[in-house]
Amino acid sequence: MTRPLLSPLTFEPLFMERVWGGRRLESLYGKQLPPGKSIGESWEITDREEAQSVVRQGPWRGRTLHELWLEHRPEIFGDGLPDAPRFPILAKLLDARETLSLQVHPPASVAASLGGQSKSEVWYFADAEAEAEIFAGLRRGVTPEQFSQALDLERVADLVPRFPVRTGDSFFVPSGRLHAIGGGNLIVEIQENSDTTYRVYDWARADDGGEPRQLHREQAMQAIDFSDFEPALVRPDGEVIVRCPQFTVEKWELAEPRRAHDLPFFALFFCLSGAVEMGETRLQPGEFFLVPAAAHETRLQPGSKNTSLLRITQPPR
Repeated sequence: MTRPLLSPLTFEPLFMERVWGGRRLESLYGKQLPPGKSIGESWEITDREEAQSVVRQGPWRGRTLHELWLEHRPEIFGDGLPDAPRFPILAKLLDARETLSLQVHPPASVAASLGGQSKSEVWYFADAEAEAEIFAGLRRGVTPEQFSQALDLERVADLVPRFPVRTGDSFFVPSGRLHAIGGGNLIVEIQENSDTTYRVYDWARADDGGEPRQLHREQAMQAIDFSDFEPALVRPDGEVIVRCPQFTVEKWELAEPRRAHDLPFFALFFCLSGAVEMGETRLQPGEFFLVPAAAHETRLQPGSKNTSLLRITQPPR
């Protein structure tokens, strides 16, 4: 039997019903969704008071991510990472059957004053339907005054660039960037451990009770970076998709065995295609797993041809 800390940790997903969600996490990845629900998000790795990942199998089964972070940090996560009261990364899968609201996450400079938390995130488009698109940033020269007037006239979408996306594309959303995910996108989202979102426009959509969904116009106007003009899709630097102070996201084409990490720190992986094996564990597309720091030298084995992974790590302090 593989020693506990030399095996990857897998967690039970938490499914979130959303008015814009669908059922593709079931049809594409075989996830057992609750029947009759529009599931927009699957929180795969989360350490929040209101949402807690629980180890799915093995000797650590039933332990929460928060318990591991507090009680076993050196051996599971590594000694020397930035200190934080909770595991600092939140990993999700998003199924956008419809377009999400036009929204913004506050930068650290204003988040506390607005009663929220900063959040930067990266999107990897795991499955984009034909004509799928996103909205992001502002058209060049748009001022806060023009933006506010457009909100009054319900024409704000005219001020936000929209551009097509394809399967395999990536996009970075630093805090302060106005954005909306278009319908037809299934996305792997890696973000700071925050759940602060200010909706500024929601396409006149109603909630389940038939009422307009709540907007956060005042907070959003303070959080939007009004110098963020005409952003573009990520152009990867080799394997690196995004490197920022909060996390690094890479895409690996796993053609041969490879160590999980060169340093004694944790690494998160998401299987995009093929299959990956580590010890006695085999992961399929649609699954996340956490390789403990104590197992960083253990090699990941491709379980089939054309195995590709996302790897998520955190820079040491």
